[in-house]
Amino acid sequence: MSTMTGKFHATNNFSEIVLGRRSVKVYDPEVKISREEMTEILTEATRAPSAINMQPWRFLVIDSAEGKEKLAPLASFNQSQVLTSSAVIAVFYDANNIEYMDEIYGKAVELGYMPQDIMESNLQQAKSYYANISSSDLRDMNLIDSGIVSMQLMLVARAHGYDTNPMAGYDKERIAEVFGLDKDRFQPVMLISIGKAAKEGYPSYRLPVETIATWA
Repeated sequence: MSTMTGKFHATNNFSEIVLGRRSVKVYDPEVKISREEMTEILTEATRAPSAINMQPWRFLVIDSAEGKEKLAPLASFNQSQVLTSSAVIAVFYDANNIEYMDEIYGKAVELGYMPQDIMESNLQQAKSYYANISSSDLRDMNLIDSGIVSMQLMLVARAHGYDTNPMAGYDKERIAEVFGLDKDRFQPVMLISIGKAAKEGYPSYRLPVETIATWA
């Protein structure tokens, strides 16, 4: 089997990126995304915002045949996406992401993004916030942040010329452990398949703004 690599119809057209996105179930299995380009995609995706810039998201990129063999039994409702996509990205949040707080704020000073005194004030407030937040509120915050980065990842993939599909139908209880991750620390959010569509996704109806929005 020949291996195809490279970007496909990459675009900076925002309307095409947003309005042309579809959830794709079947991909061209010959199309592979290099780890260099996948790193670009993830780097661009992580420009998404997060609460006090804590960036709780973590990615497990499953792009090898061995990795897909491990994943397939865990995603029985999404076999075509797992087996034909270039990769499946398992999105987790890190329940211990507070460990990176000093690095995040310290690097902001080192890179000239904020002065030392502002960093110290923000860091003190952030540590106080984390010390007092309930576990359920922290989980909600991490899930929201991880959802935001997941949507950005799908849009970035579209800009690179690839298609995606977010998936919730998999064994969330086992996925971390199967891939050698600490299941207490790394909490599953969703799977995102990525590749080049072999069969285009269908357009879908959206409720009108009059139904979903209220002005006050």
